[in-house]
Amino acid sequence: MKHPIKTQNSSGKTKQPMKMDGHNHHTMMIEDFKKRFYVVLILTAPIMLLSSMIQQFIGVNWSFNGSSYILFALSTVVFIYGGWPFFKGLVEEVKTRNPGMMFLIGFAITVAYGYSVAIVFGLQGMDFFWELDTLILIMLLGHWIEMRSIVGASKDLELLIQLMPDEAHLEKQGKVTEVKADTLKQGDVIVIKPGEKVAADGIIAEGESYINESMLTGESKPVKKGKSDKVIAGSINGNGSFKVTVSHAAKDSYLSQVVKLVDDAQKSKSKTQLMADTAAKWLTAIALVTGITTFLFWYMTGHPLAFAMERMVTVIVICCPHALGLAVPLLVATSTALSAKNGLLIKNRTAFENSRKITTVVFDKTGTLTIGKFEVSKVISLKKELKEADIIRLSMALEEKSEHPIATGILKKASDLKISAPSVKDFKAITGQGVEATVEGKNVLVVGPGYLKEKNMNVPDGFKSDDTETVVFVIIDDELAGYIALSDKIRPESAAAIKKLKENNIKSILLTGDNSKVAESVSKTLEMDSFIAGVLPHQKLDKIKELQAAGEFVAMTGDGINDAPALAQADVGIAVGSGSDIAAETAGIVLVNSNPNDIVNLILFGKATYRKMIQNLAWATGYNVIALPLAAGVLYNQGIVLSPAIGAILMTISTVVVAINASLLKVESRD
Repeated sequence: MKHPIKTQNSSGKTKQPMKMDGHNHHTMMIEDFKKRFYVVLILTAPIMLLSSMIQQFIGVNWSFNGSSYILFALSTVVFIYGGWPFFKGLVEEVKTRNPGMMFLIGFAITVAYGYSVAIVFGLQGMDFFWELDTLILIMLLGHWIEMRSIVGASKDLELLIQLMPDEAHLEKQGKVTEVKADTLKQGDVIVIKPGEKVAADGIIAEGESYINESMLTGESKPVKKGKSDKVIAGSINGNGSFKVTVSHAAKDSYLSQVVKLVDDAQKSKSKTQLMADTAAKWLTAIALVTGITTFLFWYMTGHPLAFAMERMVTVIVICCPHALGLAVPLLVATSTALSAKNGLLIKNRTAFENSRKITTVVFDKTGTLTIGKFEVSKVISLKKELKEADIIRLSMALEEKSEHPIATGILKKASDLKISAPSVKDFKAITGQGVEATVEGKNVLVVGPGYLKEKNMNVPDGFKSDDTETVVFVIIDDELAGYIALSDKIRPESAAAIKKLKENNIKSILLTGDNSKVAESVSKTLEMDSFIAGVLPHQKLDKIKELQAAGEFVAMTGDGINDAPALAQADVGIAVGSGSDIAAETAGIVLVNSNPNDIVNLILFGKATYRKMIQNLAWATGYNVIALPLAAGVLYNQGIVLSPAIGAILMTISTVVVAINASLLKVESRD
């Protein structure tokens, strides 16, 4: 019953994609409910025609000797074959001592069947066979629709899985061979041909091309990539050809981490989900108590046993927590997969739902509000024996293994000057402040202004920097030896993002370890509410606490490493940047692109998702307020009574409404 979609690998051959157990389970259930539905549907016509109530209703009499036994036989087939999924679910819920939807349905149809069989074999009254048949028919249809909705919500995640190519072109000693993509390891060199998918995460070693990363990052336009640029497995190459040095094995790839994150997030439960689960348990208890009470009331007040049984069955069916059980999970599956396709990776469901409460967004500067590509604008030596090239050479040695934008700028300057890096010993990072190592027998540090302030080191006489420059200082054997000024540009999207936050009454604050001149310049240009400059990681945490103490619900955006304390302290921690930032354990949400507009989209999407959850929960519980009294028969004297079949239809409609409402989130998220 499995029908996996076939995809094309890098060589044009079909391959079988990775399977998701949950997805396959639901696909099998769709086929099962579909088959059972059609079998019951075929049996519905003779059961309806043989039922005495239906015959009375249409004014005919088609009864004959043995017709009741034929009706009994056909209904038994419906009861056993059509009702089997519900009996199976009933047993599982009893075993786990967690009675719910399946327990109620199984109980209701068993009572209806047992009573009807007793009528056939001598008990006075009217059987429930046609009601039983239509009840099971509608419940099968409802579950079929439900399973299709769940699979539809999970489809985006399966599409992510299918992005991973099956084969790769491995180059060794000048020869190219075909290998399985999952056998690639760090350091391997692979060739990516025009139109192919990139087979592994890595760095371009040779060549250039435009690459489509839209399914991975949400970036709609192909991005130009050249030597030393990162590429992501699963992205689609344009017309160029290039070679990639593999960064890590397939199981550790960016795409694999995304799939795991999305899968984990879909399985996790937020406070809203737990609330819905609790409500569903209460609704199950209410259904049983109300159903039995309804039966006792009508039977003890002199009404026929058949009528009392009918009222009980209808109440139980109406109260089934079916829609309530789907209200949140469907939205979780939809919103999580949709977010992943648009570069928002939800690691913590509660953090995502809480994004609607955000009143203040605290921004890190580099790579978020600015492009993050630094270029060296000034090199100053404070020692006569050191030339500017020496300052770059020593700095380059320390920054060579770093991926920080400042390090990239220094390395580019060294490359332009054709400077080679000396060997390094005892390298270590100074969290949030810089790097330190032994170079040519000397203790060398490359640090920011915050380090000088903490160590009470004086800024050199005549030190000047432009408002847009970021400065790092070079310290050799505890003496200030020089400094390097680098320039970064503000992202074109930043102004629009800050403006949109203001329109939604959300404050924006710049929090950076950079100097106050740079911070003030960026803050004023973007018309932010305020800025805080020259702060170290532990000081960032203190600033977040101060904002929270003032009553703000704070979102902190940072790189997930240096900003870890602040990310952990914030009400919503958002790690920005691609690839390595997914490992930021302290952040509840990861933005693949360091684009400030994505933060705004996150907040608006969080609000839209929460609205849908509340709408679903309200509908899933609210319709019982009207339907339950009618099912119990409170308007019986006015001639208004709901049959079990009508109860099943109402319950199914409520489920369909919840599913449709969840699917509409896709439309809203594009706004």
